[in-house]
Amino acid sequence: MKEKALVLLSGGMDSSVCLLIAKKEYKFDIFALTFDYGQRHRIEVEKAKEIAKKYSAKKHFIIELPLSKIGGSALTDKNIEVPEGKINRNEIPLTYVPARNIIFLSYATAIAEVNEIYNIFIGINYIDYSGYPDCRPEFIEAFEKMINLGTKSGVEGKKFKIYTPLIKMTKKEIVLKGKELGLDFKLTHSCYNPDENGNPCGKCDSCLLRLKGFKEAGIEPVL
Repeated sequence: MKEKALVLLSGGMDSSVCLLIAKKEYKFDIFALTFDYGQRHRIEVEKAKEIAKKYSAKKHFIIELPLSKIGGSALTDKNIEVPEGKINRNEIPLTYVPARNIIFLSYATAIAEVNEIYNIFIGINYIDYSGYPDCRPEFIEAFEKMINLGTKSGVEGKKFKIYTPLIKMTKKEIVLKGKELGLDFKLTHSCYNPDENGNPCGKCDSCLLRLKGFKEAGIEPVL
């Protein structure tokens, strides 16, 4: 019987590559987890459903979280404009969602514990990324230690491991890895500010990083 992995799947390119790494390189049975948190780019939830189905996730958990009621981010508060163009990597951008990965990984831990899944994958990146503090290696190390101290499973010796296979990869490397693993890039969505039909803006930081990855990889861009 295969080991199981819970993969946080946003519907974006990075999380999709992460899912395929867990499935094809680690050979885990895949359980996907997606959050509908009031994000303006909610189309990514629909994309996540398609990706989970195409790549044969054993189960796809979709959790509704009203982070839009908290606000404080251009992704959840429509009164805050999504910045266009390249951002200052030395500043935390307006697209930072307060405590998002803390919240997401907490839910992931609870779901994993109930379903006896001890491998958790998250497609965060610390090289070509938007400057979020919850995408750093030290955050993941601290969180993994915390959940193994604060869960029944951890106390009883069934330790959780958080995998971040993309954390030190460039967007070019992520694109190339996706191609190698057979990812259908057209299924993925990365834009922070799509139009009402879900078409990407091509101007936000996420779109620009995605385009950069395709360009540097020498692959026709799929926005």
